[in-house]
Amino acid sequence: MLKLIEELCQKRGISGDESRVRELIKSKLEGKCTLTVDALGNLIAVKKGVKPNKKIALFAHMDEVGMMATFITSDGMIKFHPIGIDPIVLFGRRVRIGEGDIPGVSGAKAWHHLSSDERDAALKAEGMYIDIGASSKEEAEAVISLGDSITFDDPFCEMGDGYLLSRALDDRIGCALLIELLLSDQPYELTGVFTCGEESSLFGATAAANRVEAEIAVILETTTAGDVDEAPASKTVCSLKNGPVVSFADRGTLYDRELYKLAFDIAEQKGIKIQTKEGVYGGNEARVVSRAAKGAKTMAVSVPCRYLHSPSCVAAMQDVEAAARLLDALIAPLAKL
Repeated sequence: MLKLIEELCQKRGISGDESRVRELIKSKLEGKCTLTVDALGNLIAVKKGVKPNKKIALFAHMDEVGMMATFITSDGMIKFHPIGIDPIVLFGRRVRIGEGDIPGVSGAKAWHHLSSDERDAALKAEGMYIDIGASSKEEAEAVISLGDSITFDDPFCEMGDGYLLSRALDDRIGCALLIELLLSDQPYELTGVFTCGEESSLFGATAAANRVEAEIAVILETTTAGDVDEAPASKTVCSLKNGPVVSFADRGTLYDRELYKLAFDIAEQKGIKIQTKEGVYGGNEARVVSRAAKGAKTMAVSVPCRYLHSPSCVAAMQDVEAAARLLDALIAPLAKL
């Protein structure tokens, strides 16, 4: 699983430009599932079963946060539009742009040029640019096109006692969990949906959910862990090394109460560490999946992650492994509902 997460994180893919990630996932599942790529770029993988069951679909998004090139200045700087990201994490970051993986760095007006009001104000994308070392618009245009994807250029690594540090852990961890589940020995038919555009407008999940018409849907995600120094208990939400997070609600979804309880019952039976999302925060593809087609009973199983939507997400491998065990144990009870 660790190697798979690393492979997935090394592939660049912001919303609407997930092809590199999709091709890697296809290579892992070819010959094991029936694979379909829809018009939007979602990858739908169906693993046939030998026992009758409710139609279960599991969703994980392929895209990561990043930026899109929108304008080239006369002196060769690249202006951009952020996708799923707060500009506060952008200053001075190494990035890669376009199909050519052109290196660059994000920057803004020098500190000593800022007025006192500007110094006190939050950094905004409008005042930033990406420097690729070009000295003119023509020089930049030779290697960059408007609409090019921009991702952080931060490597995957392990650190400390079992922690993962990388860009794109959201949601390449969910993709890895879904791949492993589809490759496992399950007697029930499962539909895995690897979606596009979760970090922008949920366009991928909206279309895919209406296509697969699940009766039961499981969203595989990461979720923000606020277990850092000086964070109030009411804002911690969840903690690393306390197991996967099963939500009762977020800002887009009220999750099915029966499935929520089932997850905790199964975890207790199997001795799997598990936690709830303490508060109503964030959201994910469940907001469109749960209400697609005829509607689906929906649950979210997430891996806690610090510094979400930044170049340096941090997760604990033991939480990933616990999430995998929980998913494996959940399939049979879900199939029999």
